[in-house]
Amino acid sequence: MRRITVVGGGLAGLTAAIAAAEAGAVVTLHEAHHSLGGRARTAPDPYRVNEGPHAFYAGGPHWAWLKKRGLLGPLAHLSPLEAARLRFHRDGRLRRVPPAAMLRLRRAKRAPVDADFTTWATSVVGAAGARAAANYVGVATFHHAPGELSAAFVQERFRRSAKVPPEARYVRGGWGAVVERMADHAWKLGVRLETGSRVDTLPTDQGPVIVATALSTARALLGDASLTWDSGRTVLVDLAVRTRRGDAFAVSDLDSPGWLERFTAQDPSLAPPGEQLLQGQVPIGPDETRADGLARAEHLLDLGFPGWRERTVFRRVALATGRTGAVDAPGTTWRDRPAIHRGDGVYLAGDQVAAPGVLCEVSFNSALTAATLALGGRVGDAPATASGAASRAPR
Repeated sequence: MRRITVVGGGLAGLTAAIAAAEAGAVVTLHEAHHSLGGRARTAPDPYRVNEGPHAFYAGGPHWAWLKKRGLLGPLAHLSPLEAARLRFHRDGRLRRVPPAAMLRLRRAKRAPVDADFTTWATSVVGAAGARAAANYVGVATFHHAPGELSAAFVQERFRRSAKVPPEARYVRGGWGAVVERMADHAWKLGVRLETGSRVDTLPTDQGPVIVATALSTARALLGDASLTWDSGRTVLVDLAVRTRRGDAFAVSDLDSPGWLERFTAQDPSLAPPGEQLLQGQVPIGPDETRADGLARAEHLLDLGFPGWRERTVFRRVALATGRTGAVDAPGTTWRDRPAIHRGDGVYLAGDQVAAPGVLCEVSFNSALTAATLALGGRVGDAPATASGAASRAPR
């Protein structure tokens, strides 16, 4: 029975640990924090907030994997009445529908990798539709200028986030509930879960090691300056407000990237009775400050949630830098990101490494690939990327 060490207890680390244990490995997982979950942690009552808006896309492979193991749990459902309260901020006003030109992009042919999204989309639907679509995709890129990214990269996220009916699904109780189920499942499989266990030096005598941390942490741990990739810089806003009839369900900013959502519209358990939990993200550029992003968020709040200041009972604002997943510049794809196989029995997993998918799907796919390579291809549900990742491994 092969020994596997996993460093990091977020979604990627727990996925890798479960996959390896299911294949018969003896697994030890180390998490520096006192609790598991990483960026998927959910704060305790009374306001169950995550680190930014969290939703699963049901079209991704992680959805089927979690469902097969009974790890999704009960889902929160959005009523048609609430869904109809989605609003779009365009030309300084709130509107009920996005521009038709933006929607036509859903049927466009495959976008090129080498062009930026704005140039390609403008050639298809014109400048106004391209601008609206690029800003809309801020919800799935957390980037201040999605139009400057690879057209192929942004198009995939646009198609997934703009599907009708929506792909986004919400787990009742927040992502922390999924983390708890994954941890319990891992424990039942025999995984040794060590919390409060910081790893400063990779173990060399305990078999392959899967490093499932933020890329910056992996860079320091492995002493490898090449472990870098572009990500976003986003202001995250959490608010609890007293309930008011007529509040929007969500506000999508089409004038600049940004998204606000009333998460208690689908899951009232996230806040006490009579209160609503709002979460939002506003990407900011390298020369902007947290105050700049917060000002834009507050403008959207003024439009979609009138009187929110007087109704606020809880408020939290944070800045996420390099913690919002990989973004691919023109001429690059996920294959160009840091390889999963680092050589000498070390493997990477996380949302900024060489694996396909949207948002947390990158963490999931890279974790399965890392476990598969570490165990010589013996992991069930192994993604097709495993062979490709192996061929690019350092020698």
